[in-house]
Amino acid sequence: MSQFQSSLQSLQEVLQAVSPLQDDLEKAASMAGDALLAGNKLMFCGNGGSASEAAHMATEFTCRFKEDRRPYPAMAFTVDAGLLTAIGNDYDFTEVFARQVAAFGKPGDVLIVITSSGKSRNILAALEEARRQGVHTVALLGKGGGFTKGAADVELIVPGSETARIQEVHQFLLHVFCEIIEARLPR
Repeated sequence: MSQFQSSLQSLQEVLQAVSPLQDDLEKAASMAGDALLAGNKLMFCGNGGSASEAAHMATEFTCRFKEDRRPYPAMAFTVDAGLLTAIGNDYDFTEVFARQVAAFGKPGDVLIVITSSGKSRNILAALEEARRQGVHTVALLGKGGGFTKGAADVELIVPGSETARIQEVHQFLLHVFCEIIEARLPR
C-alpha cells in the first residue's frame, strides 16, 4: 500500500471514530453561538500546529467563514510574538495563555483550546484561569485527552495516536463548529 493510501485509510478511520462527538460538538457550537449573540467573544489558543489552527479559527469569525456577514469578536492568543515572548520570559511559558485569559476574558466569553496531545501545561493553565474568570471552555484534544481531560466544559477528544490525523480531524471539527454557528448569526 502506498503512503497516500495508507494515510487516507488512517484519516478515514479516525473520521469515522469521531461520529460519537456530534452531540458535544453541537453543545460547543451552541455555547459559542450564544456567546457571540450576547455580545461576548471567542478566544482561541494552541501550540505549534494548533497555534496556527487557533489563528485560522479566530479569522473565520472576525472575517467570515462561508457567507458574507458582519464580523464577530474572536481572537487568537497565539499571534502576538511580543506578548508571548514577554510572558514566557518574565513569568513562564506555562503562563502565556493564562495571562491573556486573565487580561481579556470576561464572564460569558468562550475559550477554545486545541492540543493534539492533551499534555500542554499552558493549555491547562488557560482552562484553569478561564474557570476563575467565569469564561466557558471548549477543548479539542487527542491521544486520550492527556492530563487536560476533564478540565473544560465541553471536550472533543479525537481518538488515535497519530498527531497528523488528530490535527486533520480537529480542523474538520472546527469547520463544522463554524458552519453550525454561522447558520445562527445575523448577516
